[in-house]
Amino acid sequence: MLDQTLSGSVGRISPEAPIPVLKAEARKDGLGGAGNVANNLSRLGCRVALIGVIGTDPEASLLIGLLEREGIESRILVTKQRCTTRKMRVVSARQQMLRMDFETTDPVDDSTENELIRRIMTALDEGPDAVILSDYGKGVCTPRLCRTLLDGCRERKVPVLVDPKGADWERYRGCTLITPNLNELCLAARRTIPNEDRDVEQAARELMNCFELDRILVTRSDRGMSLFSGESALHEKTVAREVFDVSGAGDTVVAVVTAFLAAGASLEEAVRAANRAAGFVVGKAGTYAISREDLLTELHQGARSASLSKVVPLDRARSLVEAWKSGGQRIVFTNGCFDILHAGHLFCLEKAKSLGDRLIVGLNSDASVRKLKGPGRPVNPESFRAMLLAALFPVDLVVLFEEETPLKLIEALKPDCLVKGGDYRPEEVVGSETVASWGGEVVIVPRIEGLSTTAILQSVLQKDAGGICQSGKGIPDTEAGGGGFLR
Repeated sequence: MLDQTLSGSVGRISPEAPIPVLKAEARKDGLGGAGNVANNLSRLGCRVALIGVIGTDPEASLLIGLLEREGIESRILVTKQRCTTRKMRVVSARQQMLRMDFETTDPVDDSTENELIRRIMTALDEGPDAVILSDYGKGVCTPRLCRTLLDGCRERKVPVLVDPKGADWERYRGCTLITPNLNELCLAARRTIPNEDRDVEQAARELMNCFELDRILVTRSDRGMSLFSGESALHEKTVAREVFDVSGAGDTVVAVVTAFLAAGASLEEAVRAANRAAGFVVGKAGTYAISREDLLTELHQGARSASLSKVVPLDRARSLVEAWKSGGQRIVFTNGCFDILHAGHLFCLEKAKSLGDRLIVGLNSDASVRKLKGPGRPVNPESFRAMLLAALFPVDLVVLFEEETPLKLIEALKPDCLVKGGDYRPEEVVGSETVASWGGEVVIVPRIEGLSTTAILQSVLQKDAGGICQSGKGIPDTEAGGGGFLR
């Protein structure tokens, strides 16, 4: 559809009726609807083909020109039977005053439907990485067209993401991911749903069961978005900022999620990126397609907060692990005090991450470190130690524990691989029997000789006293295993 914005200034009230008179000054044409989804994908660097229906009117020519300008391949069907869908927003002083819709909402006729299906199947035979079904309730996404597309994607093992419309989700049965907003979720559930985590999850799971949906991503305005997959739930809080215009935010979400999935990212990573992207576009006037540079800047600015978000309580960690495992990802676990972070730690963390898809680090709390090391430790409090670990690229989650050993964490998270640094035999590692009971493995990472927190601290003390220490030689290592990894 074509998005048009008519802007100008208002200086008086009409003598004909109590309404403002706009002095029109400018008109801006843009891609809307599925065109906006395609534009987001194109600006993110994806190759995109767009299939839909337009009329033979002047608006159709404008729309085709915009697609060409943005490098989007048009496979749109032109018909005399319908007008080109157009939305015109009237704006003054950055305030939307009125919206006018020019559209046909009757279902397309049989010949148009058949030609659309033919074009869809041709596109599927070309091997796309993903397909988006953007339904705007304009009569194009008929039940037969949706069913044919979904069946074709399933046969070819192509993920299909759906941006739904209306109360009837039967046509979307079996899709990979569906992305309703809260109002659309209420329509499909046929009841009002409070915007609370528990209520949204209950409705989402009912619909997942009813329509055989693999996953649901619900966008929830100022409450962010919630992903439900299998038994897991992921709630991403909104990025706090001033909201200027929510037009097209849903298009941006489905586009970013699809782009990330097609590039091989996990669904959780895709959702987090989409949350940042949506927060960015709502601060823009009118419908705005986010660019690759925009998104990279957003993700960079959110890197610090993203690192801190890696530090989670056990319940949250368990939920995330369930989501990762349902997506076929391999979970690796290690633990330690990490009092003074050094190269030995990084070496072993990188090695641990290479053994799977996700690395979880169990971190001894301050009280736990004191039990193990004595009253003079830790040097750095748990909040600092957790922050540093979370900032490291190999680390996906940091979970604090109060006990002397991480056995409780291991039993709760059920990792596929347990990693320990130092001179141990696998059977000596805490949790080895537990991990083996569900078919997991234990891996010992050799330590880097001379690198340990204890050696570093003793070296500092000796230098302060006028002594010289080279590579920790001659300094007794009091840490278990002397590994420089786990302590």
